[in-house]
Amino acid sequence: MPTVTPAKQRMRRRLPLRIVVPSRNDPFLRRFTEVLGGPLGRRTAPGIVSPGFFTVERVLIILTTLAALLSVLVKTPCRAGGWTLPDYFYQGCYSDWPVLFTSRHLDAGVFPPLTPDSFFEYPVLLGVLAGATAWLVPGQGESAGRTLAYFDLNAVLAAVAWIAVVLATARMGHRRPWDAAMVALAPGIVLAGTINWDIWAVLLAALGMLAFARNRPVAAGVFLGLGTAVKAYPLLIFGALILLAVRTGRYRPLGLTAGGAAAAWLLVNVPVMILNPAGWGQFLSYSRDREAGYSSIWYAWNVSMEQRALPQLDAAFINTASLLLFLAACAGIAWLALTAPRRPRLASLAFLIVAAFVLTNKVYSPQFVLWLVPLAALAHPRWRDFLIWQFFEVMHWWAVWMYLGRSTSGGAAEHNLDTPYYVLAVLAHIAGTVWLMAMVVRSIRRPEQDVVRRLDTDDPQGGPFDRAPDRFVLGGPALRHPVPPQHLAKEAGS
Repeated sequence: MPTVTPAKQRMRRRLPLRIVVPSRNDPFLRRFTEVLGGPLGRRTAPGIVSPGFFTVERVLIILTTLAALLSVLVKTPCRAGGWTLPDYFYQGCYSDWPVLFTSRHLDAGVFPPLTPDSFFEYPVLLGVLAGATAWLVPGQGESAGRTLAYFDLNAVLAAVAWIAVVLATARMGHRRPWDAAMVALAPGIVLAGTINWDIWAVLLAALGMLAFARNRPVAAGVFLGLGTAVKAYPLLIFGALILLAVRTGRYRPLGLTAGGAAAAWLLVNVPVMILNPAGWGQFLSYSRDREAGYSSIWYAWNVSMEQRALPQLDAAFINTASLLLFLAACAGIAWLALTAPRRPRLASLAFLIVAAFVLTNKVYSPQFVLWLVPLAALAHPRWRDFLIWQFFEVMHWWAVWMYLGRSTSGGAAEHNLDTPYYVLAVLAHIAGTVWLMAMVVRSIRRPEQDVVRRLDTDDPQGGPFDRAPDRFVLGGPALRHPVPPQHLAKEAGS
């Protein structure tokens, strides 16, 4: 049998690939294609035969643009009438951008990372983004027109970032670029993408994973480090990298990625540490001292106890308990990664770790769903399961605004949501996330059910870990061949 050299393997990978067609690969989508003529025929060769102008990426850009327009349309009541309390809750058009523009004096020229005695409860790079976009707003002082311009400017930039996230997800998908349509059309992003600047952290995390998938660990680290300077969650992806490094025995890619991340994070943070140490520490002190945030499991517990006049949990206890629960979840994920019959994929582990953080953290904001959507599309690309999860996220999105309208302003009773129903909505959001996590765990424990690992695909996002043999497995011998023979099973619709 002739030997296949690495050079031949690289050349083979450069050849056009027949991509997976959602209309015949996904059982849920297949049922809804009759109105369009039914699933794509099996004698076609998508990815090999030129599609003309409407390539996959161009269609994804169109879909994302339409979704971004819908996201701004949701904010129409506030764009027309202004962001006023409690109307922006009852109308479902709340956004941090216009609120912080005035309340944090960005309209007066405050630049959060460097202006002394200013308060801005976010990491450094997010403060730079907030201050820089405020400088681009024409005029001076506080006015409704400038506030609207600040929102619109951030919405346009967020749409560009959203498109970039979709393209990065598609390019990480190997033979499954259409899975990025989940990111393009996610109801959670449509509703929550214009609340805060989280889409920028999502973009940097996606670019980091794309660079790692292309065997560029230093660049991956730089993107992840910059992402951590926007929101802390991209740091959690290193948990997945550590587990894969342990299982494969390949520590050099991990070290290079960590070094790039540390350098990028320090480059952004050290100047602010020196010039404005008090301002730099605000994010850490605020995160440590704040009480349980709305929609977290801890807040649901406290508000339920308040209804019964029972003692509530304080910030110190919640800090310790949430950390211990998250560490316990990480220990379970580590055991799963090191005992699975086949090395888990990077996206699957990253999704589980980030989801565990979201569920155990003492704060859950509606825009946190953005962190999970691209990882979910890569970890478990099944539309039925994805839309079930998104249904509960949308339900929670409405519930939290109706609850906040009542708790902050005591508005008209017909617009309010009573506490028991709000708690049920929080529990439903948690249950939906746990259920999707269970689907990912099942695909790890039963790799033959992982739809991504069909034909000769191992780990499209794995980069240096892709097709790597095992070096350390708990409770069983290491696999000498990373892709077992059953990978040759035919895939429906590929």
